[in-house]
Amino acid sequence: MSCLLETSLGDIVIDLLIDSAPKACENFLKLCKVKYYNFAPVHSVQKGFSFQTGDPLGPDSPESDGGSSIWGLLKGPTRRTFPAQIDPKLKHVQKGTVSMATVPSDRDPDERLAGSQFLITLGDDIDYLDGKALIFGKVVEGFDTLEKINEAFTDTKGRPLKDIRIKHTTILDDPYDDPEGLVEPDRSPAPTKAQLATVMIADDEELDEDTNEEALEKLRREREARAQALTLEMVGDLPFAEVKPPENILFVCKLNPVTHDEDLELIFSRFGKILSCEVIRDKRTGDSLQYAFIEFENQKDCEQAYFKMQGVLIDDHRIHVDFSQSVSKLSDTWRDATNSKRKRQGGGFGGIDSLQRKRHYRGEEDRYDDRGYRMVFDKADVKRTDQVPKPRQRSRSRSPKYERRRDRSRDRDRGDYRRRRDDDHASSRRDDRRYDRRRHD
Repeated sequence: MSCLLETSLGDIVIDLLIDSAPKACENFLKLCKVKYYNFAPVHSVQKGFSFQTGDPLGPDSPESDGGSSIWGLLKGPTRRTFPAQIDPKLKHVQKGTVSMATVPSDRDPDERLAGSQFLITLGDDIDYLDGKALIFGKVVEGFDTLEKINEAFTDTKGRPLKDIRIKHTTILDDPYDDPEGLVEPDRSPAPTKAQLATVMIADDEELDEDTNEEALEKLRREREARAQALTLEMVGDLPFAEVKPPENILFVCKLNPVTHDEDLELIFSRFGKILSCEVIRDKRTGDSLQYAFIEFENQKDCEQAYFKMQGVLIDDHRIHVDFSQSVSKLSDTWRDATNSKRKRQGGGFGGIDSLQRKRHYRGEEDRYDDRGYRMVFDKADVKRTDQVPKPRQRSRSRSPKYERRRDRSRDRDRGDYRRRRDDDHASSRRDDRRYDRRRHD
């Protein structure tokens, strides 16, 4: 009962211990049968200790679930792991011992679970793994391949800088019956997009013989930087992934806070014509941030200033000069050109102008006019506390019924007034007559 692993660094033949770990051996053989391990990366190499693989995507991939057992593939995620029955008699004594990686169970701390990931020891007497990893096989051929893996350049996390992957798996002897639902592919499947996304330096990429660990790390960083630039291009932050900063702009830092734009332009103008010179300042306070950008008309003048002005004393400060790495102006120009093009072509949903016309809120000048529309919660309503909406004027128009009632009340009031007025006049006349009689008497 054995299996052949074809890796990018050579072949490895594994004999399985079906008597000591039958469940783990069955899981490993069936995963090999359905080509689950094809293109799986060796994601961790600990020199003189072990290397680990078995996750088709690798733990660094955001889409990785850590790998699944054969029963998880056939019956769903609830069966992704299986109980690891570790034989205490089996030890990691010899180099090339093959064991399943395990994790503690959430339900029972004493129980450990295994899935698809496995490791192979790269040294003798690795007793640290005893009781933690489920031994189910040993390497019988391919120790030269183990040496190549052990000597591979790795980063600080143990990940190989140049990809090491399982190319193909071949079952030499399988004593187990296939589980229900297992379908063996007729040919080896091609790598998926998710697997290709995890490639840093391809295993078949030719490198110079004198390439050392530093050169491989630099190459890896360049690949990662290109991938990040491509992401920025996709989200629209860069006009294109291979954008480069302009070569006629200098970055000057460590300036004295008292140094002004005119002073800096006067000093650097002796190297050539300057298109712009700007000391970057705080937008709120206006204080100098002690760095500036100087744009020359010619690239040669910029290069001459770079070599001549390094470490020069300006206003009691020794400045540092470098070529600018900023592409903000290029991005602004590209973004403005893109918006202008969209405006000329009508845009996506009727163009930019039509989009502005369709907005259901108004500007500051007609915010309190009763015509038109505005948003229910407008930030300007909160900010503009000095302007109070005009009180709503009561309408002068009334209903006919109200008018009739008002007229009757008004007539009634007028009648009462006339009666009181007439009574007053009559009383006054009576008083006058009484006074006249008293006077004659």
